[in-house]
Amino acid sequence: MNNLSGRGQVAGLPAWDRCAVMGVVNVTPDSFSDGGRWFDTSVAVKHGLDLVSEGADLVDVGGESTRPGATRVDEAEELRRVIPVVRGLASEGVVVSVDTMRASVAEQSLAAGAALVNDVSGGLADPAMIPVVADAGAPFVVMHWRGFLKGGNVKGVYDDVVTEVVDELHARVEAVLAGGIAPDRIVVDPGLGFSKEAEHDLTLLAHLDRLRALGHPMLVAASRKRFLGRVLAGPQGAPPPARERDAATAAVSALAAHSGAWAVRVHEVRATADAVRVARAMEQARAAGCAAGSAPGARREEGARETGHTLGDKGERGADEAR
Repeated sequence: MNNLSGRGQVAGLPAWDRCAVMGVVNVTPDSFSDGGRWFDTSVAVKHGLDLVSEGADLVDVGGESTRPGATRVDEAEELRRVIPVVRGLASEGVVVSVDTMRASVAEQSLAAGAALVNDVSGGLADPAMIPVVADAGAPFVVMHWRGFLKGGNVKGVYDDVVTEVVDELHARVEAVLAGGIAPDRIVVDPGLGFSKEAEHDLTLLAHLDRLRALGHPMLVAASRKRFLGRVLAGPQGAPPPARERDAATAAVSALAAHSGAWAVRVHEVRATADAVRVARAMEQARAAGCAAGSAPGARREEGARETGHTLGDKGERGADEAR
């Protein structure tokens, strides 16, 4: 992994010196948190530009809801929703990601100016996806996925969620590499909320270092998800609505940035943009402190502390002896 502030960088995309913020534009009537709000093309483009003005580094455009139980849209409808928005944002200089499981949508989005393909199935839903992305030389997000969120796939069963997700992601990355996508253009995503219960999501967040060990930049997409509602509700309470989980999302964004995430994907950008910048400032302060601690003067001071003295002890001992 090419390191930049320890979190890696993705070939073909800008090199940010901190965790990047990916804003979400859902061009759908039925997404779980904001379905229908940005369904019109002009409104969706304006929303994407607003997200950039609030601090988004790139914008993820999707035309198909992946919430549990959602009905898939047909190819023509997904293209109708997505391509004009991608083209409109790219023409304004926005770094655009396309959120799709269809190779045809990915291909036409890349032609319209998208810079990244974010496939929640990691190329499993459409066998043509990997060849299309490889031929285009585009970066590709490989998410942990166990199938469409319906029937028995909604609730995942795990003996050791971290080990199983890491192993399954590793296998998927190997398949993507074998399909011709370059290793420096692969991003991994633990797939929070996809065939996972709240305790699975929290355990994965607590062990992001294990996912980083896969050797690829990591995207964390926790925004407004069900597990945050469970945390906020407590044991007996009702989960708050999705749009009331943005403060919790920003908290996860700060923690993910601290754990080395390359980017976080969020619906409400401003708070997360602030959170990742604070996390970066703390990284810089820590690095500066480590550098200061290795300086000759600091080493002398440390040596004095180890022997039970400080640099001012000599004068103080002399005064004691004079008394």
